[in-house]
Amino acid sequence: MTLLNPVRGSGPTDGKGTGKGGGRRGKDGTGRLRGLWQASPLTYLTLIVAIALSIFPIYWMIVVASRTNAVVADVPPPLLPGGNIGENVGRLFDNPDAYFAKGLLNSAIAATVVTISTVFFASLAGFAFAKLRFRGKNALLLTIIATMMIPVQMGIIPLYMVMVKIGWQSQLQAVIVPFLVTGFGVFMMRQYAAQAVPDELIEAARVDGCTTFGIYWRVVLPALRPAAGVLGLFTFMQTWNEYMWPLAVLNPENPTVQLSINNLANAYFKDYTLMFAGTTVAILPLLVVFIIFGRQIIGGIMEGAIKA
Repeated sequence: MTLLNPVRGSGPTDGKGTGKGGGRRGKDGTGRLRGLWQASPLTYLTLIVAIALSIFPIYWMIVVASRTNAVVADVPPPLLPGGNIGENVGRLFDNPDAYFAKGLLNSAIAATVVTISTVFFASLAGFAFAKLRFRGKNALLLTIIATMMIPVQMGIIPLYMVMVKIGWQSQLQAVIVPFLVTGFGVFMMRQYAAQAVPDELIEAARVDGCTTFGIYWRVVLPALRPAAGVLGLFTFMQTWNEYMWPLAVLNPENPTVQLSINNLANAYFKDYTLMFAGTTVAILPLLVVFIIFGRQIIGGIMEGAIKA
């Protein structure tokens, strides 16, 4: 007896469930799907324009940082880097009003400590909210989400009053301690842990005698590596680029790198080459962090996709 393919218009099957017409349709469908993934010339043109618009400000910053003030206002402006980048960077660190070296050190300490603390506490809290049962869990989670709805600017004055009360004004811990954990980080890790960590894996660890913190450290944290990498990268960039709160709580003699650049901009004489040299040096740590941890983030995401 001849079996008919349930697809309308298909021919008889060959015993493996594929008809003659069905095979032709499969090839046509694959071709159509392949065509969906092929980029058109307009797509390439749009990407090239977007990349050029994104890179040009950074390139222009490097061009100005490698020139002298005499050619900054030239018309047409110079489009090729000059040979004064080393001299301008040397003047940057020798400037007595910028405290640039101290600003770099303070920003590196603050960004590193805040990043490590945020990833640790946010992943620990996210694991608790996603996988543990305790009274008031939903109310606490809603409270944390509510903190994300309050603008940061509204908390500057009361937070500054607290810093003055405890004697942390003009000290580096004033820009570290208030940001050791964020509501966004907790919510992000909670959402990822709820999907990435199976309940059976946690129960198996409990059967083996693992403590709650041991489950977090040995089972949950490795599974959260992709999300932890993304959160760490965002936190480091945000802390490094933070300007408003350090401006309110620190003094010019103990700045972060953003305040050091601000000190250059507030000088009586606008030395644009010095300002752009400081900005060029300030973005180098961000590029290094992104290059180092960006591959780990992509690798972790691909590993999770393959396992799935």
